[in-house]
Amino acid sequence: MRNCNKYARQYFMPTGNCMDWIKKDHIEKAPVWCSVDLRDGNQALVIPMSLEEKLTFFTHLCKLGFKEIEVGFPAASETEYLFCRALIERNLIPDDVTIQVLTQSREHIIQKTFEALKGAKNAIVHLYNSTSVAQREQVFKKSKEEIVKIATFGAELCKAYRKGAEGNIRFEYSPESFTGTEPEFAVEICNEVISIWNPTPEDKVIINLPVTVSHSMPHVYAAQVEYMCKNLKNRENLVISLHPHNDRGCAVADSEMGLLAGGDRIEGTLFGNGERTGNVDIITLALNMYSQGIDPGLDFSDLPAITETYERVTGMHVYERQPYSGKLVFAAFSGSHQDAIAKGMKWREEKGGVWNVPYLPIDPADVGRVYEADVIRINSQSGKGGIGYILETQYNHILPPKMREVFGYHVKSISDHEHRELKPQEVYDIFMRDFVNLSDRLALTKVSYTETDAGVEAKATVTYGGTEQRLTSAGNGSLDAVSNAVKALIGKDYALETYTQHALEEKSSSHAASYVSIVHNNRVYWGAGVDSDIVMASVRALISAVNKLLEADQSESR
Repeated sequence: MRNCNKYARQYFMPTGNCMDWIKKDHIEKAPVWCSVDLRDGNQALVIPMSLEEKLTFFTHLCKLGFKEIEVGFPAASETEYLFCRALIERNLIPDDVTIQVLTQSREHIIQKTFEALKGAKNAIVHLYNSTSVAQREQVFKKSKEEIVKIATFGAELCKAYRKGAEGNIRFEYSPESFTGTEPEFAVEICNEVISIWNPTPEDKVIINLPVTVSHSMPHVYAAQVEYMCKNLKNRENLVISLHPHNDRGCAVADSEMGLLAGGDRIEGTLFGNGERTGNVDIITLALNMYSQGIDPGLDFSDLPAITETYERVTGMHVYERQPYSGKLVFAAFSGSHQDAIAKGMKWREEKGGVWNVPYLPIDPADVGRVYEADVIRINSQSGKGGIGYILETQYNHILPPKMREVFGYHVKSISDHEHRELKPQEVYDIFMRDFVNLSDRLALTKVSYTETDAGVEAKATVTYGGTEQRLTSAGNGSLDAVSNAVKALIGKDYALETYTQHALEEKSSSHAASYVSIVHNNRVYWGAGVDSDIVMASVRALISAVNKLLEADQSESR
């Protein structure tokens, strides 16, 4: 691209040693979560949520386990104000949930903010002003000293208004556009606010460090967070909050590294909804922790239901490949992936232990997904393992390995020809139609057996070539006797190669399934039979295999 020289780095790497976080390889505990869906998320919607949709979403967030929820900017519009009042006046805020409201450092806005909170049991007043070089020079045209005065003016007003307020009100301060601010100046302005609010163990202050616009690689943000943690006053009485946006696609990485660097709290949204490329996706971040054995403290055990509610009230769509949440993220179309997953599932059933199934970072069932419907998906790229897995897990048909391969190619061919994915029921229907109890060319009407000194004699009534015929033949067993009779009838000396069977329904012998392969002129033909009688199931499997042979002969003769 021709114009890269018009761009330059707009971030500031802290001086000194701010890389202690890199020595850690995992996050030890979940942060405090604050949903900003109703503020950042809502303001990014093409059509913002209505009052009732906001109330629905707030209740939804509470059910998921959020204890801190930013509900908006009540002084910015009448809609925002009425929403805050509706939550309080309708008594919709659980006692253990704290609502958070945003305010600029202007007296009439701060006054309106505290009016909106009247009657709230627990609230956070979130004060912010922008501090970056670009904002100072281009937007506000103010010096550092003047920017600090904006922050301290608001901090003093918030402190004064809190004295006459009801309920438990805490404070949060954000140096907005933090990542474009010199670290030394960010520390200076935050420390001025901290000195005014004078946090204590019982009244901690939240210092929020937003990635308002992402300028750097994640390790730079982590260094900036560590620098703040090492240089802020009264650190033990502070909650360091992170608020990453996703301009560079790094919001999750920024958050994870920021937590390693000393962050205590995350502000984000469900599915990452937010302005431009969005906020950090709390679902992804929380389930990343979950996959490492850390309880995130949020309930994402029914992601399909969460997705449905989100899409309904926001009008947004969750991308099919969205981590953990998308409809296709657990889906395997590749044959080798399907085979590995099927074997991994089998291994886990037998061995137990920690989750370690190939290609699946977490158990889909833990987030409300169904193995058979979501994991193994069938199209022209699928393999015998996945197709066999569906037949076994959903329909209890355990095909012999070589038959599984033959059936797999058959299904893939159909999917390729129709150029579409096949649902599990369609796979089963294909199996029943093309391999089970076939009778289009040779049909068995009835059969009886008599034991003899030499083995078994079979008497069968069949329809072949449109004519009913009665056959009699002997063999070393029931299946062999019928097979010998059929060979004589069709004039083909095939060999009976494979025969397996099993009960079709678990804990029940009401039906049996049998699988038979025959070999003729070095070609193998497979058939399956299902019947309440296990011997009859094997005979039906044989007749099915013979029908496949006859079908091939007919096709070649055309």
